[in-house]
Amino acid sequence: MKVDLILTSDWHIRESIPECRTDDFWEAQWDKVAQVKALQVKHNCPVYHGGDLWHHWKPSPNLISEAIKRLPAHFYTIAGQHDLPQHSLELMYKSGIYALETAGALKVLPCCHWGQTPSKEPQLSKDYIPAGYNNDIVERYVLVWHIMNYQGKKPWPGCTDPRAAGLLRKHPKFDLILTGDNHKPFVEEYEGRVLVNPGSLTRQTAAQIDHKPRVYLWSGITNTVEIAYLDCKEGVVSREHIEHKEERDNRIDAFISKLDGDWEAEMNFEENLKRFISANDIQQPITKIIYEAIEK
Repeated sequence: MKVDLILTSDWHIRESIPECRTDDFWEAQWDKVAQVKALQVKHNCPVYHGGDLWHHWKPSPNLISEAIKRLPAHFYTIAGQHDLPQHSLELMYKSGIYALETAGALKVLPCCHWGQTPSKEPQLSKDYIPAGYNNDIVERYVLVWHIMNYQGKKPWPGCTDPRAAGLLRKHPKFDLILTGDNHKPFVEEYEGRVLVNPGSLTRQTAAQIDHKPRVYLWSGITNTVEIAYLDCKEGVVSREHIEHKEERDNRIDAFISKLDGDWEAEMNFEENLKRFISANDIQQPITKIIYEAIEK
């Protein structure tokens, strides 16, 4: 298959270490970027990114300089909410992706950033593709949109975000829709058109312990995609921090249950504290510290 675009999203590049990671996350995230860069060189095509390049809109100078050195060539993106100060498009000029665009490390597509809706008159994908690329592509209309969408049942009770199938039906002029925001990967097809949600590039929460990072390779001739899985280490995503939190919550619950008894709570905090100290035989040095803290 001739690859005309590499589709990816939600990189959330960061300096901080996710609680769930037990490895060198700094190297792990840049290794994924390097793999995408190698695919770009191999297929000699642009990379389309569906938003949230940064984990925080104001990356450090270190992160920015690393991105300038490491991002793939011909990299196109849009702004996700994590990329925008106060989630505001009007403040994009303060953002890390604007700094990268100014440095020539990427190009920001005109639509559709987080919070926007697509134009009624779509533009051809080749309007954003450098000269010399995809010359044999049939006319395809491509939409890159940072919008939460999903397949199957609602991801949480009361969710009002659209289903992927609904987006394809609502925007019939687009042959390919690339979305970001949902970190779970999936592909939705309808009447020869396709929606691709690539999911996150790295595993940054314990819930992603079974997630397989990937990008999608798109052929403009057939309007189809193939998955390109990225190498990643096993056993580097942990639930230990969650288990510790659950243990702590259980201890708090047990402590609160001990308060259930014959005594009644007062509206006055200090009176309740006095009753608790008396009922639980708190040592005098600890009592002194508590009251000193209250006075401060």
